[in-house]
Amino acid sequence: MPLSRRRFLRNMSMTGAAVRIGLPPLAAMFNSNGTAYAATGADAAVQPRFVFWFNGNGIPERYWIPREIGVDYELTPCLAPLASVRDDVHVVSGIDNPNARVTAPGNTHHKSMSALVSGTPYTGRGAGGASIDQVIAGEMRGESRFRSLQVGVCQESHGENIHRNLSWAGADRALPPEMIPHNLFDRLFGVRDQSWISRKKSVLDAVRADLASLEPSLGQPDRHRLDEHLTSVREVERAIASLPSDYGKKIKEPEDVADLTDYPRIAKIQSDLVAHALASGQTRVVSYMLTKCQSLVRLPWLGYTRLRHHDYTHTNADSPEGQRTMRDICRWHVEEFAYFIGRLKSIPEGSGTLLDNTCVVFAHEHAEANPHKDNGLALILAGHAGGMKTGKHSKMRHTIGDLYLTVAEEVFKLPLEKGFPTAEKKISGVV
Repeated sequence: MPLSRRRFLRNMSMTGAAVRIGLPPLAAMFNSNGTAYAATGADAAVQPRFVFWFNGNGIPERYWIPREIGVDYELTPCLAPLASVRDDVHVVSGIDNPNARVTAPGNTHHKSMSALVSGTPYTGRGAGGASIDQVIAGEMRGESRFRSLQVGVCQESHGENIHRNLSWAGADRALPPEMIPHNLFDRLFGVRDQSWISRKKSVLDAVRADLASLEPSLGQPDRHRLDEHLTSVREVERAIASLPSDYGKKIKEPEDVADLTDYPRIAKIQSDLVAHALASGQTRVVSYMLTKCQSLVRLPWLGYTRLRHHDYTHTNADSPEGQRTMRDICRWHVEEFAYFIGRLKSIPEGSGTLLDNTCVVFAHEHAEANPHKDNGLALILAGHAGGMKTGKHSKMRHTIGDLYLTVAEEVFKLPLEKGFPTAEKKISGVV
């Protein structure tokens, strides 16, 4: 029996708070061609998603950028974690960020970040225009609960708006990321009462009746898939419950040398929650800020506790030891990215997977970190939305605006009437 693509499990918690559990993509939602039953016309095909993924500072180019061009490139030490999803990513290098070099207030991180996300110069207060994720979200059609979601991981109290925000609705209009897993869970599932806060009960308890009425209409494969989905929700609950009781109540100062927060653990919880949001159709656009611009995060899980990330980029950064340190830090970034891509790939949707219907762009505000390079940026495109070409490394002589324009118009089929700042022409070879 056909099932609406927008179906949710619903009920009220013990205190009357609304509970809303998004369903995963089930076979009953799609016909044999992978087309959603609940949609018609232009919305009939599975709707693509966009994720803008960011890490602060830059990279060690010798350990990040492959020497070979094309499909036979060798994964570099920084990109080694991508081995399991190699065929799902397109490594891009050589991208220029010209508006990072125009005369504007602030340091090179301020200017590079504004130009990276919006293509516009830094205003002295924030980005000079809407960020690419918000441009795409504004052009998309179709229903979703959230127009977009902003998600973060590393709580870093330093800096200004341009450091702390990846998404911008317009000039100087920041959309802050949610960095606390508890709060992101509550936003997605609609639960905020004492039984949930104290973790004495599961959010799933409130939707048992709705689940019982749904299951008889599902075939055995869909029942199995639903069980996996609900188990995953419960695992996220348990992961959040296992965090320190005071997590998120006090942001650590950059000078706090005792900050031993296990951010890889937080990152995986946030990635799981984003995957749930995308799979259940709660949103089609997400910005994900693993670390902040000019990141000052400490990295005890890598054994680096003497300095902060940004300090390492400028402390004997060109020495063999300094380059190896940057290699290890950036490899951790890619590990978290690979985990997220793997989660999207593990979720069936229609005739393929969630990753088949998603485009992910991974960027930093600089290329080589120490000199703050704004040309030769290295990015990663992941997913197969719109027929994206993957499994290769390309060196491109284009601007970041060219890349974003190509993603918007060729991947998502969203003609941008006003174009995009610094965009001159679309890039061949992306789709």
